[in-house]
Amino acid sequence: MSAEAEFRARAAEHVLVFDGAYGTSIQKYGLQEADYRGDLHLPLDQKGNNDLLCLTRPDVIREIHRAYLDAGADMIETNTFSSTTIAMADYGCEHLVREINLAAAHLAREACEAAEANDGKRRFVAGSIGPTNKTLSLSPDVNDPGFREVDFDTLKQTYREQCDALIEGGVDFLLIETCFDTLNAKAAGMAAKEAEAASGREVPVMLSFTITDMSGRNLSGHTIMAFWYSLRHLKPLTIGANCAFGADKMRPYLAELAKDTDTLIMAFPNAGLPNELGQYDELPEKTGALIREWTDTGLVNVVGGCCGTSPAHIAAIAKAVADAKPRAIPSLEAKTRLSGLEPFVMAA
Repeated sequence: MSAEAEFRARAAEHVLVFDGAYGTSIQKYGLQEADYRGDLHLPLDQKGNNDLLCLTRPDVIREIHRAYLDAGADMIETNTFSSTTIAMADYGCEHLVREINLAAAHLAREACEAAEANDGKRRFVAGSIGPTNKTLSLSPDVNDPGFREVDFDTLKQTYREQCDALIEGGVDFLLIETCFDTLNAKAAGMAAKEAEAASGREVPVMLSFTITDMSGRNLSGHTIMAFWYSLRHLKPLTIGANCAFGADKMRPYLAELAKDTDTLIMAFPNAGLPNELGQYDELPEKTGALIREWTDTGLVNVVGGCCGTSPAHIAAIAKAVADAKPRAIPSLEAKTRLSGLEPFVMAA
């Protein structure tokens, strides 16, 4: 059975569990510059370049994967949120992008295979694709609204390089996450579909929106439904939201999405909002209880954690949703669904 078919079959029976934050887990190791740099001869400081650890400290990433799987995750992501040439330019590591993505995919796949050998239950690997630090929709120069630091074709090619390596490394799905700009997400989606076609195997896309303020919009101004209508042609395996908020504040946006979305919904919130020091104080049990409220009202199919969450949070979430019913995917009437910044449904 294909990864997609098995994922959908299991999601129809149970609420599936995704993993949690990698930055939070990496910070606990107290790594120094030498850990990040390893024996690579790089011109810039590398401390904080978490994706590079796939090459220089694979033992750390392997342990984090194992911890999330032991906590009950059905799916883990690769440690590649910033593994594009655009994002890696900040560290002078553009030449290592392919190598990082391949290594990350192999580490995640190996961790899943080890877990599967223990209990026979298949685990899934999602290739993490972050939004980069550039935006196609907005100018970074307030005096020149038409200026863009990158164009669509360049960004698409950057994503394509990452997608090709992740697929070659053996991921099951491509997770386009933390989407603050809908046009960036469209570039990533096109790259993912091109890479899938070139690979000769099915590698479904997963999409995750991020809300930037209480208006419920992303940075490019789209609501979550406008985001969905803009990207539903990709036929994603999952659509949902991550980051920005804790589970309590994310709930109304998931409720809106759940009513008019004919695919699986996945959400992975932060561990609440950060405190004055930028740290996350929400305890695992609270996160688990809030997410259980989502499942009790039929909002989600897959749940996990984003910033501030740890293996303890994922264990609490897995326990909270162990007997929860997954959201039933609605059968939607055929209508023309379009979007600008707001969604639009054409009346019959």
